[in-house]
Amino acid sequence: MGPVKASPQSQLRLLELADLDAELGRLDHRRRGLPEVAELARLETRANEVKDALVTTETELGDLAREQSRAERDVEQVRTRIEKDRVRLDAGQVSAARELASLQSEIENLHRRQGDLEEVVLDLMERREALDSRQAELATERDTIGAETAAVTARRDAAVKEIDEQAAKASDQRANVAAEVPADLLALYDQIRKTKGVGAAMLRAGRCEGCHLSLNAADLNVIRASAPDEVVRCEECRRILVRTPESGL
Repeated sequence: MGPVKASPQSQLRLLELADLDAELGRLDHRRRGLPEVAELARLETRANEVKDALVTTETELGDLAREQSRAERDVEQVRTRIEKDRVRLDAGQVSAARELASLQSEIENLHRRQGDLEEVVLDLMERREALDSRQAELATERDTIGAETAAVTARRDAAVKEIDEQAAKASDQRANVAAEVPADLLALYDQIRKTKGVGAAMLRAGRCEGCHLSLNAADLNVIRASAPDEVVRCEECRRILVRTPESGL
């Protein structure tokens, strides 16, 4: 883009644009930095963890239920076998000493087996009870997270709405100001704004208000020698420098 010239009045309008662009930038930063955004991300992470934990707990409960059913069937089978053997024993169906001793020994072994299996069942019941409690805790936390998420979402949406309303107002003001800036000057400003965020800054007391650096004597002399309609730029940050009575020239 070649040299751009514009009246001092048009150049002053760039400071209004710069203020509005800075305001739009602050609003965008505020929108992205809302504490509710971070809180929602934390809640989502925890909700996923709770969801996974619930799936794991429910799977373990299912496995334990099947294991307990098998153990209880085994207990019942042993009890049935003991009952049959005792019926034979009490009915006097076994008379031979060796066979009688064998039957009594089998009943004793079956009682021990029954005791072992009942211990297994008891252990499984205790483990299921602990998992049931864990499942209830996770379900409560899931519901709490859901309620918190809804509340935080409402706060975020209200904050975003307020920011969007302010941004819309600033955007309208910017459009009105931009409409009064010559096309070539506006194009230069917007080109700089793409990389700098704001395309123009006031020259105040020999210092660029964009990069906050003081100009050296040689640069100030070049600006002093420039015609009022010549658009000058900061040698450090390359923003358009707008001259005012405060420039110290």
